[in-house]
Amino acid sequence: MSDSVRLDKWLWAARFFKTRALAKKAIEGGKVHYDGARVKTSKNVELGALIRVPQGWDIYEVEVIELSDQRRGAPEARKLYAETTESAERRARETEARRLTNEAMQHPLKRPDKKQRRDIQRFQRQPGE
Repeated sequence: MSDSVRLDKWLWAARFFKTRALAKKAIEGGKVHYDGARVKTSKNVELGALIRVPQGWDIYEVEVIELSDQRRGAPEARKLYAETTESAERRARETEARRLTNEAMQHPLKRPDKKQRRDIQRFQRQPGE
């Protein structure tokens, strides 16, 4: 464990990003917030800092518990931070909302055949009557 670790290295070591280059790109793009503010890639991470990191559809808000600049296995990487309770609850709510939205959408059981495609195209070409 190190005394001071750059933010991009810590995010990589904590397995939020697959490469340091991706971590750097996210930080420079303003996606990652450190204690509520945009920061540079070279910012030194401190214990107790709150970091907001996007991961796909979700946004994690984590508190730094340990410092490391070495990428290890996922169970060890999970020990570097603790997710805030508000973040975990918000992610659970949003996941449930996405699941319900996807269930409500009716997906076709199969692709349209040639006649159905022609009907669809004919319908789309006709002006509203």
